[in-house]
Amino acid sequence: MTALAELLAGAEPVQGGFRVEVPPSWLQGRTAYGGLSSALALHAAKLSDTDLPPLRSALIAFVGPLSGTVTVTAERLRRGRNAAFVEATIRSEAGLGYRATFVFMADLPSSIAHDETGRTPHAPPPADAELYTGPPGFFTGNFNFYDMKAHVSGPEWLRWGRLREREGLDPETHLIAVADALPPAAFALIRDNQVTMSSMTWIVNLLQPRPVTIDGWWLLHTRSDRAVGGYSSQRMTMWNADGVPVVEAMQGVAVFG
Repeated sequence: MTALAELLAGAEPVQGGFRVEVPPSWLQGRTAYGGLSSALALHAAKLSDTDLPPLRSALIAFVGPLSGTVTVTAERLRRGRNAAFVEATIRSEAGLGYRATFVFMADLPSSIAHDETGRTPHAPPPADAELYTGPPGFFTGNFNFYDMKAHVSGPEWLRWGRLREREGLDPETHLIAVADALPPAAFALIRDNQVTMSSMTWIVNLLQPRPVTIDGWWLLHTRSDRAVGGYSSQRMTMWNADGVPVVEAMQGVAVFG
């Protein structure tokens, strides 16, 4: 297994970014795990400028499969007084596979204070809990998971997750690497093993600047609102170990079969 921090540290610098080999242990089928691709892209975005404010939003398109040697580049689109927009792309021998726009913004003085996000009542797994770790030849081998199946129904997942190797990662890269670790919500509807799914787009909003957690644990939730005609729209939420909501997101997922 290759830790994410090790992968980033060993990247080869190139103009505007870096080049890196995606290990088989970070693949999700024939492409890199989406959280890994997003962590690589965010890392390149952070290298592209100095003194960036906290990450607050990401608009991501999973354009095509990524594997083998990939080149990750980033460039500033605009930097104003309050916000910075940085575009990042990832290419392989097959061409463009990933494009994202990251928005960095510091807190601003505001007369508006409105918050309807809810804390989660679920505590992280106890020290003696039986955890699930995927096989070494699949991206889930980089994670520990603890399912909360008793608290969901229908096209929905609720699961504690953490990176097994997380030392040396900055908080935002750590967060984005974990945030896509659940299966698509519509997987819970599968009755035929021939069905496959692939994320196409991902909108991520960070509710807390540079969020952190305890012992690496994040609670991940996703639910499909509609899965018809080969397309599923799902909402996603993420909390830290203290129960504080840190991410709201949406994904568009292609359903084949």
